[in-house]
Amino acid sequence: MFSVSGTICNPGPRKSMSKLLYIRLALFLPEMVWASLGAAWVADGVQCDRTVVNGIIATVIVSWIIIAATVVTIIIVFDPLGGKMAPYSSAGPSHLDSRESSQFLNGLKTAATSVWETRIRLLCCCIGTDDHTRGAFTSTAELFSTYFSDTDLVPSDIAAGLALLHQQQDNISSNLEPDDVVSRPPEPSQEADLDEELENCHHYMQFAAAAYGWPLYIYRNPFTGLCKIGGDCCRSRPTEYDLVGGDQLNCHFGSILHTTGLQYRDFIHVSFHDKVYELPFLVALDHRKESVVVAVRGTMSLQDILTDLSAESETLDCECGVQDRLVHKGISQAARYVYRRLIGDGILSQAFSIAPEYRLVVVGHSLGAGAAALLAIMLRNSYPQVRCYAFSPPRGLLSKSLCEYSKSFTVSLVLGKDVIPRLSVTNLEDLKRRILRVIAHCSQPKYKILLHGCWYELFGGSPENLPTELDGGDQGHLTQPLLGEQSLLTHWSPAYSCSSDSPLDSSPKYPPLYPPGRIIHLEEEGSAGRFGCCSATQYGVRWAHEAEFSRILIGPKMLTDHMPDVLMRALDSVVADRALCVSCPAQGLPDVDVVSACRMRGRETPSEARKMAVKRLP
Repeated sequence: MFSVSGTICNPGPRKSMSKLLYIRLALFLPEMVWASLGAAWVADGVQCDRTVVNGIIATVIVSWIIIAATVVTIIIVFDPLGGKMAPYSSAGPSHLDSRESSQFLNGLKTAATSVWETRIRLLCCCIGTDDHTRGAFTSTAELFSTYFSDTDLVPSDIAAGLALLHQQQDNISSNLEPDDVVSRPPEPSQEADLDEELENCHHYMQFAAAAYGWPLYIYRNPFTGLCKIGGDCCRSRPTEYDLVGGDQLNCHFGSILHTTGLQYRDFIHVSFHDKVYELPFLVALDHRKESVVVAVRGTMSLQDILTDLSAESETLDCECGVQDRLVHKGISQAARYVYRRLIGDGILSQAFSIAPEYRLVVVGHSLGAGAAALLAIMLRNSYPQVRCYAFSPPRGLLSKSLCEYSKSFTVSLVLGKDVIPRLSVTNLEDLKRRILRVIAHCSQPKYKILLHGCWYELFGGSPENLPTELDGGDQGHLTQPLLGEQSLLTHWSPAYSCSSDSPLDSSPKYPPLYPPGRIIHLEEEGSAGRFGCCSATQYGVRWAHEAEFSRILIGPKMLTDHMPDVLMRALDSVVADRALCVSCPAQGLPDVDVVSACRMRGRETPSEARKMAVKRLP
């Protein structure tokens, strides 16, 4: 009752909640004693009715689960520095500019980083404590403390802000006229090779997916996958096949063979060794495209997540003639590890000794795409013909100079509203500021916003229906202690002095970074359901400019569009349709049937789709 009173920016009606929470926390001691007595009673094997005993056992188990979940939540969410920050976040600028205040705030920043590092160590206690891991803990803690310590928000505030922001974005998009949409036309040379590069993406995406091993294969083939690779899991491999690191290597190798369609002899090296800054990868001979393919795995473990979150910048060590070579540190370290293995261990030398006329192609998805893009830059001096295909790469990867440099040999592929190609520290700061702005204009209780947001995400609705938005002139209804956007920020926040439309000042540790190469964007046409469950999803394809990914878009597909299986289905559909549009006129089909055939969607091959179109002729 108390917790749903007031609004996000007007917590006055629920000011007694803190006292109630401390009282509730004190009750955990007798609850733990009671649960312990129940566990001891069950352990003694007291003779009672079996139904009663089962009920008590279930109650004890549920009690301990609730207690454990609450303790973990408190450790992760509770901010022990909140009380110390309050007097300084409400103080005037002159007070904050004093030397004593500056020293105190620096101390608070250090303490906040220490708190986050302790949380991360607890959550990742099972992955070891080598030098790389400790460095990743520190980098991740600095990122979280920088991003969260300057705001007065809780997780439910962020969820409410995202719900409001999604509806606001949809409202703006629906009101845009075609002339209002800013689009940079691609160069003629880019448009000419779109079909060729799209077909290459379709082909090499199989290798990027194969690098994930058996978990993705089973996920994509839930009914038949286990039967197909079960024999490979139990079969012993000859010693000449270079399999390194990880468990279930034979299962991984079996899924790789089924995904790529290659033979055992076509693989030079397969590694599933997985540590912080050290990614699994494979090297294979692709005879169809006459290429040596290096495929780097994307995020699939806690170690990979720590590599992703080591987001500060460092200078890339390469001979590429570019002055500004700042890149994402964690991904750079991962690419450097793969580079050392390929060159230092002679893996590429072995591959090209077998097929000296082949060209080098580096591919990857997600984290693997970022590592592949940096790896291609590192290898270009030794292999000038190297090509890179980066599927759903992270935005915060390369400096502007390296981004331009990579366009001659790197192609990135992005699907829909995928959040990862729009994800960078700069974009996260922009998202934070937009969340603060939208909830600062909120006039409704948080629970109403969340319920309305859940309904909108699941079932849709009119984006113009924004009952929780106040007009600009109605902000006077918001009362103390929080008032407006800036009151949700501490005065030393990087976004505090920024106007609503001005770009955020970049931190020297987190400068603006950009996605690699030229970008092909697959966009959904029409509506196929809120979560893309309809099999008739239609996609348009075009070259896009990186500026189109300079803001995070909120939507129900912002995560699913990043999944490799969803991207593979979209590529299957688009490539089949574009091949059909080219092949139909050559067969003498009337124009109307060419158009209808080109609109067919599905997973059929181009030849099957053309046969279906021919059957429609009178």
